[in-house]
Amino acid sequence: MGEVWRGFMATYYNEKTVIYLNGEFVKASETKMDFYSQSLHYGYAVFEGIRSYKTVSGETKIFKAVEHYERLKNSAVALNMPYTYSVDELIDATYEVLKRNNLQDAYIRPVVYAPANMSFAKNTESFIVIEAWEMAPFLGDKLLRIMTSSFQRPNPKGFKIEAKATGHYVNSILASQEAKGKGYDEALLTDMNGCVAEGPGANMFYERNGKLFTPPLGNILPGITRATVLEICDELGIEVEEKSFRVEELKTADAAFFCGTAAEVIGWESLDDVKFKKEWNDTVSRQVQLAYKDKVEERGIEAKRQRGTKAQREVIA
Repeated sequence: MGEVWRGFMATYYNEKTVIYLNGEFVKASETKMDFYSQSLHYGYAVFEGIRSYKTVSGETKIFKAVEHYERLKNSAVALNMPYTYSVDELIDATYEVLKRNNLQDAYIRPVVYAPANMSFAKNTESFIVIEAWEMAPFLGDKLLRIMTSSFQRPNPKGFKIEAKATGHYVNSILASQEAKGKGYDEALLTDMNGCVAEGPGANMFYERNGKLFTPPLGNILPGITRATVLEICDELGIEVEEKSFRVEELKTADAAFFCGTAAEVIGWESLDDVKFKKEWNDTVSRQVQLAYKDKVEERGIEAKRQRGTKAQREVIA
């Protein structure tokens, strides 16, 4: 058992790894957490998934740092968790964590968690930790074989679905494990109405005739990467429509992809073994994937101009 624990430890941290914990920078291997925490017993915590990149200039840049830390606060407020941290304070602390661990291309995980509390009563304080580690794209870099999950996204009337709460991700774990156990790369979840919602940790888009479609807000996490994809589409002149649709419609699409901070933008090969019609490299979805990479590495709009179609280049110009 000890060898298994050390294996997981090596994946995320080692004896020298430094984290930010309640205003101090400390070694990850020397920290403790209260086993009576409301977070541990009830999944009552909020978190963010953030990435930093080595930009073309060689600098380390946290992508959409303000948006992520604003959402962290909004999630805490939605769950009635005391929250006293400023965006600037947490961004500064995150850059210091990256610096102390000599990281540039990194995944960053801030978590706001609760003190010891075996009841359901409100707390008078919260704690915060910021961790960072090297991580390749969460779902790899090859086209994915997706399976429609037997699990659905939680009813938004039962949760604050817009909050990035730890307890919500039990649903994600079950769906992802089910898909991988059946030989697929990842799962696709529907909502309580049977419409397509999202992946276990990513939003989704599909493409038809050069136009993109994505599920509307309401039953999904309002992803920051999803918002970035919409931004990119506006820049590239790609039409997007937010609408509800079912799995049967999705299977007739030209292409589809997941997008999320951990996953970045990653295309699908098939859904329930039904392959998509177009070659990935011939899709506007691929153009979005390339443009996203340019954006996080701060390559500028010129790269998008060169990669877009003639009509798209004229829109950008």
